[in-house]
Parts: sequence; C-alpha cells; structure tokens
Amino acid sequence: MDVEKENVIDESLYSRQLYVLGHEAMKKMGTSNILIVGLKGLGIEIAKNVVLAGVKSVTLYDPAPVQLSDLSTQFFLTKEDVGQPRDVVSRPRLAELNAYVPVRILEGELTTDKLSQFKVVVVTETSLEKQLEINEYTHVHGIHFISAEIHGLFASAFNDFGRAFHVVDVTGEEALSGMVAEISSDKEGIVTCLDETRHGLEDGDHVTFVEVVGMEALNGCAPRKIKVLGPYTFSIGDTSGLGTYVSGGLFQQVKMPKLVDFASLKDSLQKPEFLTTDYGKFDRPAQLHIGFQALHSFTTKNGRQPRPRNVEDAKQVWALANEINDKAPEKTELDEKLIQELAFQAVGDLSPMVAVIGGTVAQEVLKACTGKFSPIHQWMYFDSLESLPTSITLTEEACQPIGSRHDNQIAVFGKEFQERIENFREFLVGAGAIGCEMLKNWAMMGLGTGPKGMIHVTDMDTIEKSNLNRQFLFRPADVGKLKSRSAAEAIAKMNPATVGHVQAYEERVGVDSEKVYGDDFFANLDGVTNALDNLDARKYMDRRCVYFRKSLLESGTLGTKGNVQVVVPFVTESYSSSQDPPETSIPLCTLKNFPNAIEHTIQWARDAFEGFFKQPAENVNLYLSQPNYIEGLLKDRGNSTETLKTIQKYLVTNKPLTFEECITWARLQFEEQFNNNIQQLLFNFPKDSVTSSGTLFWSAPKRAPTPLEFNIDDPSHLEFIIAAANLHAFNYGLKGETNPEVFRQALSTLVVPEFKPKSGVKIQVNENENMPTEESDQAELQKLIDTLPAPSTLAGYRLHPVEFEKDDDTNFHIDFITATSNLRAANYGITPADKHRTKFIAGRIIPAIATTTAMVTGLVCLELYKLIDNRTKIDDYKNGFVNLALPFFGFSEPIAAPKFKYHETEFTLWDRFEINEDLTLREFLNYFKEKHELDIAMVSAGVSMLYTSFMPKDKREERLTMPFSKLVETVSKKSTPPHVKAHTVEVVCYDRNKQDVEVPYVVVRFR
Repeated sequence: MDVEKENVIDESLYSRQLYVLGHEAMKKMGTSNILIVGLKGLGIEIAKNVVLAGVKSVTLYDPAPVQLSDLSTQFFLTKEDVGQPRDVVSRPRLAELNAYVPVRILEGELTTDKLSQFKVVVVTETSLEKQLEINEYTHVHGIHFISAEIHGLFASAFNDFGRAFHVVDVTGEEALSGMVAEISSDKEGIVTCLDETRHGLEDGDHVTFVEVVGMEALNGCAPRKIKVLGPYTFSIGDTSGLGTYVSGGLFQQVKMPKLVDFASLKDSLQKPEFLTTDYGKFDRPAQLHIGFQALHSFTTKNGRQPRPRNVEDAKQVWALANEINDKAPEKTELDEKLIQELAFQAVGDLSPMVAVIGGTVAQEVLKACTGKFSPIHQWMYFDSLESLPTSITLTEEACQPIGSRHDNQIAVFGKEFQERIENFREFLVGAGAIGCEMLKNWAMMGLGTGPKGMIHVTDMDTIEKSNLNRQFLFRPADVGKLKSRSAAEAIAKMNPATVGHVQAYEERVGVDSEKVYGDDFFANLDGVTNALDNLDARKYMDRRCVYFRKSLLESGTLGTKGNVQVVVPFVTESYSSSQDPPETSIPLCTLKNFPNAIEHTIQWARDAFEGFFKQPAENVNLYLSQPNYIEGLLKDRGNSTETLKTIQKYLVTNKPLTFEECITWARLQFEEQFNNNIQQLLFNFPKDSVTSSGTLFWSAPKRAPTPLEFNIDDPSHLEFIIAAANLHAFNYGLKGETNPEVFRQALSTLVVPEFKPKSGVKIQVNENENMPTEESDQAELQKLIDTLPAPSTLAGYRLHPVEFEKDDDTNFHIDFITATSNLRAANYGITPADKHRTKFIAGRIIPAIATTTAMVTGLVCLELYKLIDNRTKIDDYKNGFVNLALPFFGFSEPIAAPKFKYHETEFTLWDRFEINEDLTLREFLNYFKEKHELDIAMVSAGVSMLYTSFMPKDKREERLTMPFSKLVETVSKKSTPPHVKAHTVEVVCYDRNKQDVEVPYVVVRFR
C-alpha cells in the first residue's frame, strides 16, 4: 500500500487480514518503510510475510553472491542464480507477491546514514558487531530494530522498539461487554452481571458503562480499573456518591494503551529479558543467550562458522561461552552438551525453523509498524533439539557438504536422514494458506523427491483474488485456476526435483472419492498432513488415518492464534478423540423477539435473507418442476400451509412485473418487519407490563423495542429499500437500479396500510415454551392450492434463488444484511455494526494472516522430521498452541491413546480384528468363539444389521451360510464397488463370563 495511493485498502485482497489487524493498523502499515538486511532463508521469509501483509515498501540489502546451499531455505533462488547478488535476484520475485508494495534494493554500503528513511530495520544472519553498530543508531533515532538468526534447530530473535513504545492493543481480542444486574453503592462498588453470562474480564482491565438507570454518572465515565471477584462479579472502585442503582446498564471493556520501554542491544546483552517459548525448557534461554554470543565470537576469530559436528570447533565455542559467562553480570549454569550441539549445527539452515522464526519475526515487524499486539520483550530463543533423529548416529563425516542444495539440512541431519526425507510419501489434504506454506517447506526440505518418494496433494477449489494475500504460491495470473495443480507447478520452480514427484488431485476427500483415495492409495503412503478449513473433512481424514494406521499432522490458525496436533498410530489418541465444546447457539425466542446484542440482529438478518430471497424461490421452482410436489408437501403437516402461502405470494400475489413493484414490495417489508411486528410485540407486552413475580417484563436481558417510522432521508432506511428491491428483482430476472431518485419517485405516491395490532397472537417468550402448532384446515389448504397456476401453464418459467456470497461487494447481499441488522438494532436500542463487522459475523469469516500460517506450518514440519525418524515414544512429540499477539508459545506432549480391555487383552482405537478371507457368517461367529472366547450377539456393517442372535431362525440360517461379501450386499441391497477390498464390521459380544464387553472393530478382507 503505497502512500501515493492514499492508503486505500483493497478489501478484496486483505479481507481475512483486516479481521486480524483492523483498518487503523492497516493504514499505519501503509505508511511504514521496512529495511531487511540478509536474504538467506530467514530474511526472505520475513520479507515475504511483510510484503503480503501490505506495508508501504520493503527495501532489501544483501549483495553477497548466491551459494548453492542457500537453496536449502531461500525459495526464490534457483541454481542459475548462483554467483549473483542475493538482493538483485530476489527483488523481482518478491515484488510479484503484492502489486501494492514496492520492493527496492539499498545500493552501496550499509551505513547508518541510510537508515533514517525506515520505520523498521530487520537484520538477519548478521555479525554481532554490525548489529551493535546499526542498533546504536536506530535506538537513538527512534527507528525500530529487530535482529534474528538461525543455527540448525536453534534460533534467536531480539526487539528494540525504543523508549516508551506505544502499544495500542495489548491482546487484540475483541472488547468484552455484558449486561448489568446490580451495582452496589460502596467504597468498593461491586458490579453483578446477569447470571447467564460470565463477564470474562481479568484483573487490571478497564470498563465504562452505558444505559445505567439510577447511577447515571457511570454512563460514559472515564475507564475504571476492575478487580475480578468471581465469574459474574467485579469491583470498580468508589461508587458511594453516585446514588442508588435502579436498573439496566451495560459494561463495556475499554482497551487501554500501554507504554513499553526497550533497552538497546548493547545493554540488553548484559541484562537480557526473555520470552519463554517452551516451559519444559525454562533453563534454555539464558544458556543459549551465552551460546549465541560464543558463536559470534568464534566466527569473528576464525572468519567462518564452526564446522558440522567438528569436535575441535565445538570445544572452542564451549571455551568462548565460558569466557563470556564469566564476564556476565550474572553467571548462568551452562550445559556443555547443549553448547556443543549448538556449535555442531551452526551452519545448519532448515526450512521449518525459517518458517517458525520468519513468521514470528514478521509479526513483530507489523507490531512495530502499528502498535497492535504485545511485542517480544526483548529476547526470544527457540529450539527444536528433539527433532534430531535418534535412529541413526550423526558423525562429522555424515554431515559434510556434498555439493547439494540441501547441504545446510545435511549439516544438521546427515546424508542418511536426507535420503529418508527424500523417499518419504506424504498426502497433503488442502492447498490453501497452510497447504501452500507446507508445500514450500517440503520443496525446500526435498521431501518426496527421492526414487521412492512422492507428495500427493488435493484441493477442489480454484484460486480467488482474496487468496493471494496469504496463499503465497499463487499470483494474480493464477486466479480461476485449480489450487492443487497451480501449487504443484509453483514448487516445481522452487525445486525442480519435485517434478514427477507431486501428484495433484481435485477430488474432495470423502466417501464419494474413496475409489480415488482407497486401499491401494493409502497403502503407498507414509503419512497424511491436513491443511483443511472445516471440521467434517478433518474428522473424515482422521477416521481414514486410524483405519489405515497412518500418521496425521493436524493444524489450524485463527488470526494470530495457531495450533498443531500430532497423531501417531498406536501411540497417541486420534484427532477426533478430543473435541472442542460446541458453539453456543442463540435461542430462537431471542432471535425472533428479544435480541440484546448486535450478533442477534445480524443472525436475524441472515435468516431473513434466506427467507426472502432463497427459500421461497426454491419452493416455487420445486412446485413448477416436480409433478408430485403438492402431494409430498401435504404429508409434511408441520409447514405445508406456510410453504403454500409463500409459493402463492411469490408466484401470484406479489409477483412483480416491473422494478417499481419491487420497490413497493421492499417498502412494505420495511413496514412489516420494523414497525408492524414491533407494534404487535408491544401490544402483547407493553413497556410497563410485569411478570407473575411482579418484576418488569422488559428487564435485562430483554430490551424494550421501539417501532421505526420510515424516512427516506434516513440513509439506513434507503439502504434497506435499495438492497431488498434489487434482490427481489433478481429473483424474477428484472433489471435493478441504485439511483436514489428512482426510489423516491416510486415511493412518493405509495400509501402504506395502517397497522392495527391483533388480540390472541401467541409470542414465544422462553426457549422451552411450547408453541401451538398451526392446524391445517383441509378446505383452506385446497382453496390455497386452487389459487396456484398449473405448472403446465408456466412451462420453463423459473425464479432465481439468491445464493449467499459474502465477497462480492456489488451483489447487495452484505448490503441487505447490514441494513436489515442495523434497522433491527435501532428497534431495540442496540449499537449498530458497520458493513465490515457485519460481513465478518454473517459470513462466518475465519480471520487469517500470513505470519501465523508460516509459523504454524514450520511447527508441523518440525514434527514431520520426527515421524520420518519413526519415533514411538509419546514424549518425543509436541502438540502446540501459539498466539503471536501476546506473544505466547505453549507445548505439551500428545495425549496417549486410551486403553480398553477384554479378558486379558488390552487394545486401543488403533487395534482391530483382521480376518483376511471371505468367511461365511457361521465361520465368522465360530472364529470369535474359538479363538477369542467371545460370543457374538450382533453384527453390523455401516447401517446394515447383518446378524442378531434373536432374528427369526429361517433368516438366521439363511445368512449363516453366506460369505461376508455376499451377506453385506444382500442385506444392504447395494453392490460392493470394485475398489472396496474389505468390510468394516462392528460386533456386540459377551466375554467368557457372559458380560457385555467392548471389543475392537473387525476388518473382513474379501479381495
């Protein structure tokens, strides 16, 4: 976003990121120039992420010639670039990522007088002396400074954002609000919230109030610091002089800015402050702080880094570490093996580590630009030493360079393990944001490029413009193409060895595609990696991995948050073994009559969209196209009358012939929804009505509504009419209009019928209240049917249902939902939401940003190294949860697969009975009786009940003689597809003590 473009934010490109950072932060980024020094893997990863994010400009500095080993992690380089300046060859390829961000090269020597034009300076893989020189200038001149480096499985990052750095939003979480039930008048006033919703606040948060009756001085008051007393109570300081609380009120959390002081690099080297990235390694940061300084000292003295697994070099680094430690203000207890391993891996450069640190540091760059989220203060050390292989012995000889693009990975893992990586066979499910990053890492690692190796990738989606902001393998020219094939083509340019070793598919994973992803397919896999965005597909792939006993790497992101889960056959639980609690649903009575939050009105508007523009048109088309539609509808007594009335309205009564009639329809809908229905509600429940217990009916959480009087000069009123009329016109294939004068003219003579509330109308008040169902009078139904034109008289006529599409700003969908939601909010005195927030909620958009995606995929690939090493100890693996906004890193070992038992046999979800022949049912029953001492009482395959001990004798005898393959086809009345080679069978059985016992499922192979 260049300043010459007036900071215009292209929402079609940044749609997901906007929900992470917000418009204000994006505008600040649009004025920020970034300098990135060092363009090996880490530098280019940081540059990639900040270019995708949309800063004003990125300037590169790294005139050093490209080396072949740079290709271990630098995904923009090719063999043909060897010998050319890194910045020169990287610039045009980086610039392709975002047309809004100019990418430049810093010419000449890197001197401090050239730094004043930049807001943030990032240095990577740079000598400590040069870092100190640059930081001395940036610290004095208010330029934000970040340094980072990687040595094999070890990494560090450092921030200096100067004195009094302004953090405008510490967490990035949405401000909380809630309804007040009571406020005490006291020296330490206590706020009690409604007991149905926890306040969610923490000690030290600040709140203000609105709509309080009786303590009006609190409304709009300066933010008050709170102390949490319980899930529904908190104190706010002195309220003794504010009168007596009567009723109502909402608390609203106020995000308070925070000033953070940073020390310079020189001072912080002596008195470091650490961010803990793994609480199981609490002693590592202090040791690595010394170790990294020792590496810099070694490089300065020897003009090179320590050689891979060279004992003499490692001894020198150990000696230097002790010298540095002895001079430190506070000595640290050093582990010689740890410092030795750091020296062994000094020249190592691994793509997964680059992704983890590159994503994290890029987020720090965005924090420096915007003040959004809490920066790292000040040092972060990260290692994944547990990713080293345990099944092979690493020697100096094994880790020597061989003139390969993977030399920097071989330096850490050795040649033998590199061959294992290259001969691994992995299935990637999804080629979106996470999928693109995963494929990039795999290409850099050389995964699947060996004689026996293969990467399979599937994604049924095509590329959209909004994908380009975080799915970095794609370019504008790829829009409209298939993701899986485009991604495969992109990584072929990064590593030509992937050609012939990446198989792209477009079939969605599921039951319908098991002929593609069947027994033979999974037999030729080593593992599966999910890069999915929906729960159903995740669970399906989890079931397939359990069935075929394949490892599964699962991950996901939500804004700045990310998680990683490792599923290992016979070791861990499966993905589906643990589930998040279901989302809280909004009670129907709240939606229909008693909303109290903008989320309620947005959902109501979303339902209205379907109810006006989609469902009626679909019902009309069914009536016109299905010969027996009416007969089938009449069998559904619950909604047949309403459906017929809707068809009658849309096909006869309200069928427009002109756009002006669509305007009339929209105006009458305004009157019905925002005036008449509210009048009816207040007729049933006047604002002063009380309940049987004597309390006001309209008390929290209920909000008493007010009918709206239509005013064409009110923009929100006109927006509703324009959107509704155009969508109604679309249903009928009529040309729409947006000129306000057309609407004014059409409505100038319209007479809206006066509404009079009716007695006897039943309105649901409580969620559990039973509402009387409308009885369908046969004569009335027939009369309604008789008013419908015969389908034969409308041959070929169809309405056009509106399929909700949130990303098209010209289709009136979000316009309608925003206007409708805000009008309903006006009815109930709820603060309205802008189009951006409405789109987020109505479209159920998952916020996303490239930094988190990069970081999470790096963590996944660090676990993949362990799977390639075929680890079987559960504590070797790590599930992770990260929030880059805080920042927070949390790791834990996976949960072990639960164990069950029958007789003396223990089993887990990974176990099953395997029968490798097409037994008859009798042989099947005898097999369990004789071999396992289990009496089978029931056998089922899917939804088909194959056998029960109590079925009629003649049926039982007939089935006992059938082979399993025939039995399943006979009972299910379906032929078995050719690709199915086995049936999965569930059994209910009794143990030797005649007790009902749980046992594994059974696989009966018949092909």
